[in-house]
Amino acid sequence: MTDTSLWVFGYGSLMWDPGFAYVERLAARLEGWHRSFCMKSIHYRGTPEAPGLVLALDEAPGAFCAGVAFGVAGDQAAAVLDYLHARELVSDAYLEKQLQVNLADGRQVMAVTYVIDHAHPQYCAGLGLEEQAAIIARSAGQTGANSEYLWNTTAHLAELGLADSELDWLSARVRMLASA
Repeated sequence: MTDTSLWVFGYGSLMWDPGFAYVERLAARLEGWHRSFCMKSIHYRGTPEAPGLVLALDEAPGAFCAGVAFGVAGDQAAAVLDYLHARELVSDAYLEKQLQVNLADGRQVMAVTYVIDHAHPQYCAGLGLEEQAAIIARSAGQTGANSEYLWNTTAHLAELGLADSELDWLSARVRMLASA
């Protein structure tokens, strides 16, 4: 058995670009939260003048989010947390929480999870899917096009067999807008 002293739950870019070493990677499910394009991106996938949208976890009774949990070796935990703080807390729109996730192998673990701060100015819940698609199709930031972020996330969810009908619709709509 590996020394897995830290778990990290990924539901967006962490699924396909964790940026850190891990000893376990399993599909996982987080209850009571849903994945949503409810955060304006002013760094990575947009700019302050033309914000993009990135995924965040928004709390909702009865909801769930399917994603990936990464188990990190004990001797790497501090370095991974430092890395995640620099990456995920760049604008303080996310809150870092320890939440229980259900791993595909039946285990339940507490995992570092980044959720949206409802009081932060980057929080933008309630946008319609068509508006989200228009923003994503036209936005880009430090790490590239907002559409690539959406398409990578959708592709990796499909590879894992994790359905997200809203993201699938957005992905198809953004492809239509990008080709027009």
